[in-house]
Amino acid sequence: MPRFKDYVPHGVIPATLLALHDDFSIDEQDTRRHLRHVAATPGLSAITVNGHASEVHACTFEEQERILDITLEEIGDRLPVISGVWADGSANAAKIARAAERRGASALLVFPSQVFSMAGQMRPEMAIAHFSTIAEATELPLIVFAYAERSTLSYPLDTLVRMAEAIPSIKAIKDWSNDPMLHERQIRTLQSLPRPVNVLTTHSAWLMASLTLGCNGLLSGSGSVIPDLQAALFQAVRDGDLNAARAINDRIYPLAQAFYAAPALDMHNRMKECLVMLGRMERAVVRAPLVKISDQERARLRTALIEAGLLPATRIGLAA
Repeated sequence: MPRFKDYVPHGVIPATLLALHDDFSIDEQDTRRHLRHVAATPGLSAITVNGHASEVHACTFEEQERILDITLEEIGDRLPVISGVWADGSANAAKIARAAERRGASALLVFPSQVFSMAGQMRPEMAIAHFSTIAEATELPLIVFAYAERSTLSYPLDTLVRMAEAIPSIKAIKDWSNDPMLHERQIRTLQSLPRPVNVLTTHSAWLMASLTLGCNGLLSGSGSVIPDLQAALFQAVRDGDLNAARAINDRIYPLAQAFYAAPALDMHNRMKECLVMLGRMERAVVRAPLVKISDQERARLRTALIEAGLLPATRIGLAA
């Protein structure tokens, strides 16, 4: 059963990383240390696991259950835990949802089925059927992961509205539209529905601009590295303190530029490397098909950490 009953996804929600041993098995001790560090940040609403940031694509069903278990053991008494639902088939998605609720998750982040990549935008009834199947399996609030149109896995805004109207347990979307005009339209439309749906931005490459449009939260993998800066930025924007927001954004900027450089698929790879440089993780091991980044890119990350004020330039072995 969920430990935080009636939780509605909102506010600052980091998506945490997964520590691995050199043999690619899960390093539970280091993962627990990472979870404790992030969860100790004031101003968070929840923590997300089994998402892109924790390499859910490369984890078995049993590993996903174990990741959720150790997360709940470490921080489940302090913060709601959101667990990802990554599955192409609706029945498998429902199975994952049921298991997550039974273990104690407080909400679910539902990824799009890869089936939708073949012009699923033309069949909105398929998205509604997929989410209805999941909703029938659990009472937990659902977060729709809304991809960018260029990914071919997106849901048109009209479809998102239909889904929200048909499925009451849809409480939020993770907006990855990567289109400022559409992003603002989704914020204004979804958060104004008779049964409002919160927009959680994941536009971490331009987070300040996104938040000023009125998002009711953010859900971000870079929160695994800079949860304190994201929480401070969210609050400054909420308070209407533009000068404070700009100052915080100036610190975030070099890291955003480094994390979200091409190719985008290395974003969480880069974040692991940063945690190693900061002494918060032992190894930056990733599972195939991801591969380790180059020494040249690691040097760029060190520079970004220094520019963000997170790493002193004089630290042994890390001087510019």
